[in-house]
Amino acid sequence: MKINWGTGIVIAFGLFITFILYFVFTVQSDSKYDNELVVEEYYKHDAHFGDEMVRVQNVADLVQKPTIVNVSNGIEITFPKVFDAKNIKGKVSLYRPSNKKLDFEIPISLSDATTLLIPKKSLAGGRWDINMEWQYERKSYLSKATIYIN
Repeated sequence: MKINWGTGIVIAFGLFITFILYFVFTVQSDSKYDNELVVEEYYKHDAHFGDEMVRVQNVADLVQKPTIVNVSNGIEITFPKVFDAKNIKGKVSLYRPSNKKLDFEIPISLSDATTLLIPKKSLAGGRWDINMEWQYERKSYLSKATIYIN
């Protein structure tokens, strides 16, 4: 049987379309290729963006700012000494861009020291985005940092 060039082009297009469809279905059905959103309710989150910028500006207006530092035994968050540690309330959200299952939150509860330590044993190696939402004397603050753990 002899195949002319028109039939060859149709067969080539058919094989190409079959390959593309196979690839799309494989990626969509395999959990190894997890295509999840960064924020679950994106539009709700985006509606509060102005409030978030006000809280970030509150941190920028501070004379002494909190620091988020990678130390040998974990991540150390230090608040300014001028704050009364007992009155600082809030939470620290640790977001792992490569794996949503590793994300977690820690409440901020300080006694006398103005330092909070997140132990290294609870952190996998790689990039961590840290959002620290906290309140002091009825004023809200938001600090952000990116830390790389070895």
